[in-house]
Amino acid sequence: MNVTNAVFPGPEQIAAFFTGEEDGPFVMVNLLRFKPHAEYADGSDSDLTGREAYARYGAAVQACLASVGGKSVFAGAVTELMLGQMDEPWDMVALAQYPSRAAMMTMVQSPEYQAIEKHRVAGLEGQLNIRTKPLSTG
Repeated sequence: MNVTNAVFPGPEQIAAFFTGEEDGPFVMVNLLRFKPHAEYADGSDSDLTGREAYARYGAAVQACLASVGGKSVFAGAVTELMLGQMDEPWDMVALAQYPSRAAMMTMVQSPEYQAIEKHRVAGLEGQLNIRTKPLSTG
């Protein structure tokens, strides 16, 4: 199975992606691939790797998630076990749980989240988002 590179969608694309789906808690699985060097539009921080640029906003994203009742479930390296037979190489997997589609939309449209978007874009070569049901804890 080959996966085409995907850029993290904006609020309008996210809304369209979830149109018609049931509301309620869900987990977003994000597969990430980093650029060798960050690519900021203004040319700043060109000495950072894509992973470093992406990591710069980690704490801020956690705060944005918490502000809408969401939480980070897992973030770490992608292993062969996680991907099974998928051919496309990914660097990291991150799972975030949201209480609802409305909560996710509130987060991605917030000024706080938009202020960190340049770091995400600068560091990522590709991203694939997969929505799934919440993880059970028992």
